[in-house]
Amino acid sequence: MFHVQHWSGLLLLLLLAACSEVETNVALGTLERDRITLSATASEIIVAQPVAEGSRVEEGALLVQLDTTLQQAAVARAQAEQAQLQANLDKLHNGFRSEDIDAAAARVQTAEALLLESERELERVAGLIERKLASQAEFDRAQTQRDANAARLRDAQSQLQLLREGSRDEDVRAAEAQVLAATAQLIAEQQKLANLSVTATRAGTLDSLPWQVGERVATGQQLAVLLADGAPYARIYIPETARAAINIGTTLNVHVDGSDTAYTGTVRWIAQEPAFTPYYALNSSERSRLVYLAEVQLPDSALDLPAGLPAQVDLP
Repeated sequence: MFHVQHWSGLLLLLLLAACSEVETNVALGTLERDRITLSATASEIIVAQPVAEGSRVEEGALLVQLDTTLQQAAVARAQAEQAQLQANLDKLHNGFRSEDIDAAAARVQTAEALLLESERELERVAGLIERKLASQAEFDRAQTQRDANAARLRDAQSQLQLLREGSRDEDVRAAEAQVLAATAQLIAEQQKLANLSVTATRAGTLDSLPWQVGERVATGQQLAVLLADGAPYARIYIPETARAAINIGTTLNVHVDGSDTAYTGTVRWIAQEPAFTPYYALNSSERSRLVYLAEVQLPDSALDLPAGLPAQVDLP
């Protein structure tokens, strides 16, 4: 009886030791796929969700449509402002019409005639004063009128000169800068309008639609979550004792629950900083050890494996 109990205890110890040895040579984790989260860029009401959850979609497929009424008005306003500034710039480039120049020349001729008339009137009043037939006040009025007509002539001549010389370079550059600013604003408003149509940025499976048609979402809230196409990867926790032997590009064997196939995966990422072992990756000998989170990309032969399955990876 003693010998039977002795051998039974010894066998149990050997089995525990073997299990501990196996556990220290594997890393535990789960299968995952790249998740793409699409968020709202504006606070608007959802008006359409043309794709059902769980459906496979191609890149560019419309997933969620937000109300575009206000943003369309913003785009129209930006287009009008840009058109107005562009018209002003075209006017400066093209110069003034010949009709404008002719009208300015006619104003100069009119001012010249008025000045000549006022000068003759001043001469007449001056002659009357010499003969004591007019007062000093009349002379002052005539002189004031002559000076005013001379000022009008100078102004008309300056306006004609500006029309003949055309636009100043400084005015043209300022108008060009205004057009550039208006064009940039229009592009920004058009992009905001486009962002209200939430489309798939990669081919994959529409995993979830957190909101329903008719609900208003706030800026930054999730509108859709995609699971990218392609084979999944194993998110695992590598014990500190095995970290030195594993780098990006290292090939490891991956075992998945429910599959007899051992997949050859490649480490695509590994954390530089350690963390404490998560509870579901613990075993009796590793509860106090540090681990490094890593991702092991599975080959295309694992394309149909679903995300979420438990996985274990053989360590070197």
